[in-house]
Amino acid sequence: MELGKKIKQLRLKAKLTQEQLAEKLGIGAQSVSKWENSVAMPDITALPLIAEIFGVSIDDMFDLTAEQRFNRIENRMDVEEELTQDVFWEYEEFLKSQLSSDENKKRATELLAYLYWHRMETYARKTSRYAKEAIRLSPNEKGCQWMLQKSEGHAAWDWNISNHTAAVEFYQELARDNPDSLMCCYYLLDNLIADRRADEAEKVLERMCAMKNSRHVTNEVYRAHIALACFDEAAADGIIENLVRDNGDDSVTLFEAAQYYAKKCDYEKAIEYYERSFANEPRRPRFQDELMGIADIYQVMGDYKKAAETYDRIIDLLENEWGLTEETELQDARRIKARLLEKA
Repeated sequence: MELGKKIKQLRLKAKLTQEQLAEKLGIGAQSVSKWENSVAMPDITALPLIAEIFGVSIDDMFDLTAEQRFNRIENRMDVEEELTQDVFWEYEEFLKSQLSSDENKKRATELLAYLYWHRMETYARKTSRYAKEAIRLSPNEKGCQWMLQKSEGHAAWDWNISNHTAAVEFYQELARDNPDSLMCCYYLLDNLIADRRADEAEKVLERMCAMKNSRHVTNEVYRAHIALACFDEAAADGIIENLVRDNGDDSVTLFEAAQYYAKKCDYEKAIEYYERSFANEPRRPRFQDELMGIADIYQVMGDYKKAAETYDRIIDLLENEWGLTEETELQDARRIKARLLEKA
């Protein structure tokens, strides 16, 4: 349905004359008549007030398909750091209404998760800001320390807080229900290795290697990390170096080698492999993971100038390969660069 006809439908439902609607909008009745007869279109700045008068969302004024609304919701969260409460409630209500549709359930469920994660990130940033300020005011008190740990993912000393038992149980169940899923094995291995549950990780890796679609490089990378979890550094180094020797031009292998050496704090070697991985990446646009790893290493080393220069490369990548202009990701990169320059 055209916008003009939709306005007429909503006006009649609200039992308003054209003159009454025009009065509420502060315009002439002739303008409303032109809209409803598709002679003219309302100015975009008038749409929020029109929607408010009829008690609907702006999206409700257009006959959008469910997929179009899904895309609008996702795109807005990609661009905006924080949604107003009204917009959040509108999106939540719509997405929940789609859960009963077999056709739309998967997409609606994913976007509900994204919606709540987006809200969580919004409040996590606020939690971090105020928790840090409270800690600066009272550095010898631990009242806000746990809030900061949760909001920023800081390390926790207590094993009962830092272990990944809940995640392991979830992915064990998922792997049992989906025996051919490599992804379930990946996440299960990640959490087992993080807790140094090497014997269990070995069994998962053995099962994963038997899958038809498993990749030799990925299997060997996990084998190296399991060896490292067993404190057998020499064996772990040997696995990674053999992989690089045999797959020296493969960006995935080089990236995993960089990750490995970064975790070992062998920063020079990690930077070398990150750079080689980024240079050899065949995809366009490229992801920023390698550059972020390099920037993080320079921060760890206290070289804030080089870290800021690396963020220049990230910004260039986002602008010129991804075509971003004002998206949240680009704004975050600019803020981080400014903070690094202050430290430099």
